[in-house]
Amino acid sequence: MGRGSSGLHASPPVSGSSVRQRLDRLVREVAKFGAVGGAGLLVNLLVFNLVRHVTDLQVVRASVIATVVAIIFNYVGFRYFTYRDRAKSRRTKELTLFLLFSAVGLVIENGVLYTATYGFDWDSPLQSNIFKFLGIGIATLFRFWSYRTWVFRAMPVEESAAAAESFLEPREPAPQERRVGQRVA
Repeated sequence: MGRGSSGLHASPPVSGSSVRQRLDRLVREVAKFGAVGGAGLLVNLLVFNLVRHVTDLQVVRASVIATVVAIIFNYVGFRYFTYRDRAKSRRTKELTLFLLFSAVGLVIENGVLYTATYGFDWDSPLQSNIFKFLGIGIATLFRFWSYRTWVFRAMPVEESAAAAESFLEPREPAPQERRVGQRVA
């Protein structure tokens, strides 16, 4: 059956150009993720500082609000820019996973700020922004891995190749398209 004793398919040897193509795709993905993430970072920090200066909310509560706004902004950017070529089926599952992993990122991001603010009493506006930024950086590493691995999954090679080739195959005309007197085989 073409399987070894382990039951796994032997993978074909990887050519230099294949490695280069995969590396190029990863670099493009990281660049797009960074573009959306950079815009999301600006949204996050702007909303954070706006909420901090306009309201009397505590620093971590203002940060959570800013993070939620940035999560919404980022989902739109990731779905329609960074990962627009990825499978679009199961949007409910995708959104659920995105929100789950975003919530974990929110805890990481705001946990750093919470620790700095309440653990070390570093609460000046400059310190809050530094630790907010540091928390975003740590959470971004987790988000990149989780989004590309679990949320915006690539279509399997066989599925995407079959979909691309399916339009090349001649199709059987529908019954109403057959000419009168044409025999059906």
